[in-house]
Amino acid sequence: MTGAPALLCTDHVADRYADRLAEIVPAWELVTLVGEGPVGDTELARVDAAFLSADSFPARTRHLLMAALEAPNLRWLHTFSAGTDHPIFGQFRDKGVRITTSSGASAAPMARTVMLYLLGLSRDIRRMLRDQANHEWNPVRFDDIDGKVIGVVGMGPIAREVIRMSAALGMRPIGMRRAVVGDEPCETWTLDRLRELAGHADVLAVALPLTDDTRHIISADVIAAMKPGGVFVNVGRGELVDEAALVEALSTGRLGGAGLDVFVDEPLPATSPIWDLDNVIVTPHNSANTAATGEVAAEIFFANLARYASGDPLHNER
Repeated sequence: MTGAPALLCTDHVADRYADRLAEIVPAWELVTLVGEGPVGDTELARVDAAFLSADSFPARTRHLLMAALEAPNLRWLHTFSAGTDHPIFGQFRDKGVRITTSSGASAAPMARTVMLYLLGLSRDIRRMLRDQANHEWNPVRFDDIDGKVIGVVGMGPIAREVIRMSAALGMRPIGMRRAVVGDEPCETWTLDRLRELAGHADVLAVALPLTDDTRHIISADVIAAMKPGGVFVNVGRGELVDEAALVEALSTGRLGGAGLDVFVDEPLPATSPIWDLDNVIVTPHNSANTAATGEVAAEIFFANLARYASGDPLHNER
């Protein structure tokens, strides 16, 4: 590659952050994905780095990533999301491209969504909304969440924020990770005690990345070990869970409820029985989708861009 390095980004990033980019890497040029593209081969040949920004999700994510894959001199890709389990990221790794993420950018809004699930389920918010729609005055007693044990599977930024917020609401969090290292914010058990935690906790919340080791980690056996009437929450990936076993436990009433942001098949098919379960709150994989999340993710990218340009180690490299 000859000439100045170039960054592949969306037209939104180019328009909104032109001055900021010029300040961080004044010698760099921008190669812009306009709309859904395409981006010309000559421009792609100039690309050294690419930024998959939050504004591209979901409509233009594939367009940006496919353009980046076609850039023959690409050396670094930064993604706004925390997860890099999609097979397309494996294609970048096979080409020797470094991958970094904005892990942590979505921790607070995702943890607040977990709290929404727990408060909504404890108050049977679906019934309350039906009563409101039907103009029915129907006060009932509910079982609040203070004093409840919440088992949080994972110890990344999202899990730590769930732990912090649940403790602030009077719950007793127990974290879980592969090995306890001493920096945990609460009592923490090792992952080999997952079935024990499932039987001990009133709520089991999963905030893990998807890997070969974590796929179906919430197995039928783990679900069967959960307390009768227990609540399950998943803001990780749908493939972490034996979804059929979870649906059965919820539909029979053995589990009290679930808050689900992620599913094995997305979008969740209209024929899925999950839609019709009265004890489930469904959100369409958007627990982090706030106006500010993209800005926070961009700031993490800018910090890494400065490190990349100066040859320093990158943060959140996967």
